[in-house]
Amino acid sequence: MNYYNENDPKTAAWLKELIKAKLIPAGEVDERSICDVAPKDLNGFIQCHFFAGIGGWSCALRLAGWPEDQPVWTGSCPCQPFSSATRGLSKGLKDEKHLWPEFIRLINDARPAIVFGEQVSNALPWLDVVCDDMEANNYTIRAAIIPAYSAGADHARERIYFACYANNKSESRLPVNAETPRMLWPDCKSFGMVPKNGIPKGMAYRGFGNAIVPQVASVFIQSAMEATNALHRR
Repeated sequence: MNYYNENDPKTAAWLKELIKAKLIPAGEVDERSICDVAPKDLNGFIQCHFFAGIGGWSCALRLAGWPEDQPVWTGSCPCQPFSSATRGLSKGLKDEKHLWPEFIRLINDARPAIVFGEQVSNALPWLDVVCDDMEANNYTIRAAIIPAYSAGADHARERIYFACYANNKSESRLPVNAETPRMLWPDCKSFGMVPKNGIPKGMAYRGFGNAIVPQVASVFIQSAMEATNALHRR
């Protein structure tokens, strides 16, 4: 079973409806702040999604062909501390919504084999912190900036995507070789959406703001899977 952590009540309700409709894998939705989640609360879950929004990472894993019984963690930490949409009011690493320290707290204890994450493209100081923290805990991290139009959307929505692999030695960080060919969107009606000018018709802006573009994330996940398989073939 999956674990979804999302503390916005309306978004959590949407997430539950997607689970009920079997559009994303079954799981438990925890509406607490990640600050209140203890490592023991995650025992028994195969896949854990933090800052889950409306289940974008879970959908992306399915699109990429990631087995639902294969462990993985995902997390898209709040972007408000770094987003240009806050019109200069963001406080960066000093912002109270800079919740990476809470995410790394859980990662350090559970030590998942692989963690996928995402953040706005101008949050490079944040990425430096993530890289330093993960490498200090013997993870290899790879990252790439990928725009939404690489997956066929008609808006940019550039985002940092990263993958962290648990290992027994520290390695220098290098970008993932994530190829981003222009792709057709899958049938968005099956996900309750009809694309229009890059924003699905009838989709609440709050939900959209809390969501990744699953089709883009799936490209990154597929690249990570291919890189891992190639390494194992050596």
